[in-house]
Amino acid sequence: MNVVYQKVKQISYGEGTVNMNSNWLNLRGSWITNVLIIFFFRFIFGVIPFFTTITAWTLTNLSYCLFQYIMLHGIVGTPFDVNQGEFNNLTMWEQIEQGDQFTPTKKFLFTLPIILFLVSTHYCNYDITSFFISLAAVLVVLIAKLPALHRVRFFGINFRYSID
Repeated sequence: MNVVYQKVKQISYGEGTVNMNSNWLNLRGSWITNVLIIFFFRFIFGVIPFFTTITAWTLTNLSYCLFQYIMLHGIVGTPFDVNQGEFNNLTMWEQIEQGDQFTPTKKFLFTLPIILFLVSTHYCNYDITSFFISLAAVLVVLIAKLPALHRVRFFGINFRYSID
């Protein structure tokens, strides 16, 4: 078995299967909550007296990218047992709308880090250090969301061996 690159087995979902773990992302308030999380990070870093505007925006971008990576790509499985193990080996990103690509929710979650990167770069006055730090964080988050990497695990990270 290749240690660097592993592909999670494709399974078919039952008719009418609702994944309670990721279904909430399609609800009305989840998009607004993501934007509010960004504002919260910016407020927290903005009120710290010794942080410059550049530092506050860079930390806002890094914090949101880290938050999104952990929530969508770092946690595997579902806390609910009603799905009979259908989603046990999948990250939250792979569970959204049963893995369908280019849905409105996935498009929103893909474009939000890009918009935050552009806004933070602008408010940092295009500082080169801040630019490359923010670019690295955004690229890590966006590459993990690419359709070519759906159900792909690198270096055994987030890979669970099943008994099947």
